[in-house]
Amino acid sequence: MKIVLMSMPDVAAVIMHESAFHMPNNGIASIGANVDDGHHVTIVDLIRKRRRVGQYVSGILPKIRPDVVGLSAMAWQYDTCTRLIRLIKRLLPDVKIVIGGYHATLMYEEIAASEEAALIDFIVRGEGEESFRRLVNALDGKDRVEDIPSLSHKNNGVFVHNPRGDLLDLSRLKLPIRDKRRLTWGYHIMNNKIEVMETSRGCTRTCSFCSMNHMYGRTFRPFPVDRVMADIDDIYFNRKTRWIFVADDNLVLEPERVIGICEAISARKYRNLNFVVQADCITMSRNEEMVRKMAQAGFRTVFLGIENVSKKNLKAAGKGDIVAASRKAVANCHKYGIMVVGGMIFGFPNDTEEDIIENYRFLKSIEADTAYCQILTPYPKTAMRQHLIEEGLVTNKHDYTRYNGMWANVRTRHLSAEQLQYLVWYHRQKVMGWWEPSERVRQRGPMWTSIWIYGFKPFLKVYLGRRLKKYGWRGRYDIDMKRLPEVNHFRDLELV
Repeated sequence: MKIVLMSMPDVAAVIMHESAFHMPNNGIASIGANVDDGHHVTIVDLIRKRRRVGQYVSGILPKIRPDVVGLSAMAWQYDTCTRLIRLIKRLLPDVKIVIGGYHATLMYEEIAASEEAALIDFIVRGEGEESFRRLVNALDGKDRVEDIPSLSHKNNGVFVHNPRGDLLDLSRLKLPIRDKRRLTWGYHIMNNKIEVMETSRGCTRTCSFCSMNHMYGRTFRPFPVDRVMADIDDIYFNRKTRWIFVADDNLVLEPERVIGICEAISARKYRNLNFVVQADCITMSRNEEMVRKMAQAGFRTVFLGIENVSKKNLKAAGKGDIVAASRKAVANCHKYGIMVVGGMIFGFPNDTEEDIIENYRFLKSIEADTAYCQILTPYPKTAMRQHLIEEGLVTNKHDYTRYNGMWANVRTRHLSAEQLQYLVWYHRQKVMGWWEPSERVRQRGPMWTSIWIYGFKPFLKVYLGRRLKKYGWRGRYDIDMKRLPEVNHFRDLELV
């Protein structure tokens, strides 16, 4: 059978411009790799076709003429997903449509009852490798859809949801597709080529705003070290790529395992290999030796989920008091030359303008190299969403296109959604000021940081200074807000 797997073109431009980094979707690459031999799989990362999504899909699918098209989407990408499904069905009326990913997993019952359900043939819930492998075999007459765990299928036009299956044995999964079966290319972070891999799945933390537990439960499963090294070898030697984003939700939950991986990487003596990872502050603060080993192995950038410095907000988020741990984690990373992206969330129920200022000041005081600041989002099925709805604080319950961290979909007990949106934007300008790349950042990207320091920043200071003088802060804000909806506006899908 011919199979095409697609990821969505929508991006969340929270840190920098939407064109600054485009990474491949590791999920569909892994699902495609684990389809049994005898089937032809191609991968399309539509993030690399953002300027002409509809045109590209309309050109490539009639040439391939697949039997199955699988699409993966987050909540904020799902509207684009449904537009693509309509386009695909118009191009190939008989093709089987399969959807998966976070939104399909969490919202399968709502999707099954929706208008677009008529265009969708199957829903894969949770981990997709085994369910999709068996589905392809069933469509080829070698299995039965009724027997496949975690699969939703139709009986007389109505969706039937098979029971959820067990979590997979990660040691049995094949390496993700990164060869010529991947039709899109040019993945990058700034001016560096980048690939994506994973060394574990799941997280045991109890953050109330996170959807992760719905995918994997409150579990943590590592890939074997040999499998991790084979993945790195494929990226380094076969793809000739020197930057790797590790997609684990929390790489460092088992410090001894991380040390083992780092020692294995160091023993390989790769040259100029760089890793970007996500980690929690508590583990990074308590395990300096692990941080040192990470730096030796080439871990250059760490995203730390600080979230908030207010005790009341940390309690609401299920995070505990991690303020001291945040300071120590950043200090440990900086001691060994690791760049820190500090993650903050604004818009907790009791947030005031003073809380927003306090959090920005804290982020600046710990000297995080850059910031990843979002507004609290009531993601479907999370405990936080239910609490916020009960409190009457969710102002946008159903327009998921704005569920990407950039929009205020909630109010607080003291601020309207509109005030929250403005104050998060305003105080970032006032408190954080212009970004000054640290020496660590300059070493990582001497070319693009020089362009920023000597080119873009001087120009923007003059340009935005004139705009501020002409329109004031509110006027500048209004101009910025008009641009945001255009980031994921794909005009050639509008009429589909």
